[in-house]
Amino acid sequence: MNNFDLVVIGGGPGGYVCAIRAAQLGLKTACVEYRGTLGGTCLNVGCIPSKSLLNLSENFHKAQKDFNSQGIEIEGIKLNVEKMMSNKNKSVQVLTKGVEFLFKKNKVTYIKGKGVLFSKNDIVVYDNNNKTNYKAKNIVIATGSSVASLPGVEIDEKNIISSTGALSLKQVPNKLAVIGGGYIGLEMGSVWSRLGSKVTVIEYLDHITPGMDMEVSKEFKKILTKQGINFKMGSRVNKVINSSQGVSINYTDLKSSKEETLKFDKVLVSVGRKPYTEGLNLTKVGVKKDSKGRIEVNNKLQTSIKNIYAIGDVIKGPMLAHKAEEEGIAVAEILAGQAGHVNYDVIPGVIYTSPEVAAVGKTEEQLKEEKKSYKVGRFPFLANSRAKVNNETDGFVKILADSKTDKVLGVHIIGPHCGDMIAEMALAMEFGASSEDIARTCHAHPTHTEAIKEAALAVDKRPIHF
Repeated sequence: MNNFDLVVIGGGPGGYVCAIRAAQLGLKTACVEYRGTLGGTCLNVGCIPSKSLLNLSENFHKAQKDFNSQGIEIEGIKLNVEKMMSNKNKSVQVLTKGVEFLFKKNKVTYIKGKGVLFSKNDIVVYDNNNKTNYKAKNIVIATGSSVASLPGVEIDEKNIISSTGALSLKQVPNKLAVIGGGYIGLEMGSVWSRLGSKVTVIEYLDHITPGMDMEVSKEFKKILTKQGINFKMGSRVNKVINSSQGVSINYTDLKSSKEETLKFDKVLVSVGRKPYTEGLNLTKVGVKKDSKGRIEVNNKLQTSIKNIYAIGDVIKGPMLAHKAEEEGIAVAEILAGQAGHVNYDVIPGVIYTSPEVAAVGKTEEQLKEEKKSYKVGRFPFLANSRAKVNNETDGFVKILADSKTDKVLGVHIIGPHCGDMIAEMALAMEFGASSEDIARTCHAHPTHTEAIKEAALAVDKRPIHF
């Protein structure tokens, strides 16, 4: 009963998807998860609950600020944070139970507890005071990542919070600081800003969203500033002092070397995430890690021990749920003798603010660094008829294509619904499309996606509507 072809340690998006695909391919599969619910950080305290709050806060903001001028008059609009959180929790509960159902349907054995490796084939699972031994021909490590903090800053999830705490605040803080101008911090900052908090983002670099195409990053910051979020750029946080009166942040402006202290009700520490591999016994078993604590893998996602694989946030690459899922499917297919593969050049990234930001492929800065000759096509949503009638005209589509072959190398969009729109461009790039291919594809009118067609036309300097 306790012998398996595959044991996956971790039930997040990478782990549970890997387990389901392996079971579909005929492998006797088990998945070990200590949280008590499946879905990992993403489903329990990450992607899914944050999108619920982003959607609800945007609805509240529109009803409060925009609807009146558009002929929808609402009186006495009221915010009920408790109900909002309850709605979010209900969605999470339904989805986690859904994953359990998928395990049953696909005959995956769900093991609750903390999995520890004792050899390349032996796993012991600790569940409270019980421990059970399991044997596995193959093991996949999919334990994800945990919140990183700053030296000397202790996250208590009361006044100094991580993204987990920011998803469960009982009331709107009057003043909220966000340390770090990346994806997660800006999403959570947007939620509480829309609900009435005065939000200040403190970022060490001179730009937000590191790694994003710089033109989009600048436009994004401009839009967020217009929405009321305050930015302290090029600022190094020296210390965070937590007291019964609130939280003080002492920081240094790196340009002027001037020190300043600001006071807030809550401080969200959002300076990234780190691979979570604690207590797995990796060193004893011989699984190698790099200098950043990530598990080293080859192009088949094998670790230094041939029958032990690793996927998702514990290995290099973007810490994205869908990247982990692709790796999980690839490993399952490799184990079943198929040609599992992940195309790392075509993994989209999305920031679910309003407007959304989405990207796939290379940035302009990366192409310059690679000394690659490229052409650029841009089209603003201001000139898109659907965006215009919906009063959502911020942003643009930007397509980067090879100067010689016209092959699309990167696409960067800031604007309405672009988290969905980026899928078209990921598909186009997966098939090696040129900007001409996209320009010649008929797009329905009136839709936001026409902006993609126009940006593709603009690569060849022939947009119609701009």
